[in-house]
Amino acid sequence: MSDENKDIVRQALATLLETGSTRALAPLLSEDFTHHRPGGTTSTKAEWLAALEAAIAPTTGMEVGIDHLLADGDHVVVHSRRGLPDGGPQIVVTDIWRIERGLIAEGWEIIEPVARAAANLSWWAPDAGTPAAS
Repeated sequence: MSDENKDIVRQALATLLETGSTRALAPLLSEDFTHHRPGGTTSTKAEWLAALEAAIAPTTGMEVGIDHLLADGDHVVVHSRRGLPDGGPQIVVTDIWRIERGLIAEGWEIIEPVARAAANLSWWAPDAGTPAAS
């Protein structure tokens, strides 16, 4: 089942990236599709497709490279790098997709600007003023 689910997401990505349009992607999403972002933001299928269409339109010049495509049961994870249009920053994105009855039913997205990645790692770095445990 994981390979079939990975194929569904692979087809959706290929269709989206080749055409730059969400028209062919829409039938691969369930009618009650929900998209989640950090901070509690959620979108319906129509809301997410409209936002996606504006972001990836061929005129924006966004570049997308898929680094990893992994599946476990009904979940598929996509790790990608994206060059934002008009010289915007490069971002790294992790998408988690839940597949149900052959359609993408739910998605979660985490975005991090590459330039800020090092600063975001400092939360777990050992404190220089704290004595090391023996």
